[in-house]
Amino acid sequence: MKKTVLSLFAVLLLSGCGNKQSKYPVKIGLSMDTLRAARWAVDRDVFTAECNKRGVGVLVQSAESNDALQNSQAENLLTQGVKCLVVIPHNAKSCATIVEAARRQKVPVLSYDRLILDSDVDAYVSFDNVKVGELQARTLVNLRPKGNYVLMGGAPTDYNAILLRKGQRNVLDPLVKKGDIKIVGDQWSNDWLAANALRNMENILTKTNNQVDAVVDSYDGTAGGSIQALAAQGLAGKVLVAGQDAELAACQRLVAGTQTLTVYKPITRLAAKAADLAVRLAKGETLPEGAVPTFNQKVQVPSFFLEPIPVTKDNLVATVIADGFQKMEEVYRDVPKDQWPKRP
Repeated sequence: MKKTVLSLFAVLLLSGCGNKQSKYPVKIGLSMDTLRAARWAVDRDVFTAECNKRGVGVLVQSAESNDALQNSQAENLLTQGVKCLVVIPHNAKSCATIVEAARRQKVPVLSYDRLILDSDVDAYVSFDNVKVGELQARTLVNLRPKGNYVLMGGAPTDYNAILLRKGQRNVLDPLVKKGDIKIVGDQWSNDWLAANALRNMENILTKTNNQVDAVVDSYDGTAGGSIQALAAQGLAGKVLVAGQDAELAACQRLVAGTQTLTVYKPITRLAAKAADLAVRLAKGETLPEGAVPTFNQKVQVPSFFLEPIPVTKDNLVATVIADGFQKMEEVYRDVPKDQWPKRP
């Protein structure tokens, strides 16, 4: 029954998007993992708007983290005659099936934000996720160069989570070897859910008798779960916590002092870049210069990386708010207005 409801929702979603995009002779398919996290609606809307500016329509489907549904939705998009398929994979490996299906119909595939593995992907656009992990770990290490650290990863099925962990380890492993830092918890949070991070963090705190100095969370949502567990033990604000994505709740936690860092990845720039690449692929044009080859365990994929930005309470206004990604009124809503920082 649940599968039937999800499939019906997918058809309705596609139909709705199709009606709005019907005036465009060339269409691109956007296969999304989920719209649950706040950022993904921004990706969808900016990507669609940028494609429309270039005279290309976009058909959108979201699988809500269901692998089988994402595969079937992608096939549905291909039957609609899309000229390029843009995929935000839930599962980096199983989405190779989508690439194979597109290949059979000679439709190019752009891997968006997350790399699809074991497949002949035409291009990949994202932020440098290894660098994101390095920024997270380095910021915490600069503040607390010694102590007990926890690594709280995201979904192990998402290759981005692996890359983030690689970056974190690049910074931490030499200090672990030196004896300055001890990794007292190393967990993954399925589907990037805060509830899973909360449970993982509760278990780590029990195991260590609350002896935790810093938590490197790979995502703001899981950081929220970790901080909830820390707060229950009176440790929120005492233990350093890093996240990424500059979500509203995370920015509010930066202001409150319970989260130390988020890594801001300007989504509007990512979506605009993806739109440019997707339109080029759809029209059979050459990709722009500047691609970096990235091995996806089968081929070297032409990849385009944008720069992530580390954000603390000190530069929050000058980055996330100045860009219009979050609003001052919402980020500082729990702070008296006469104490708000001045805009740059």
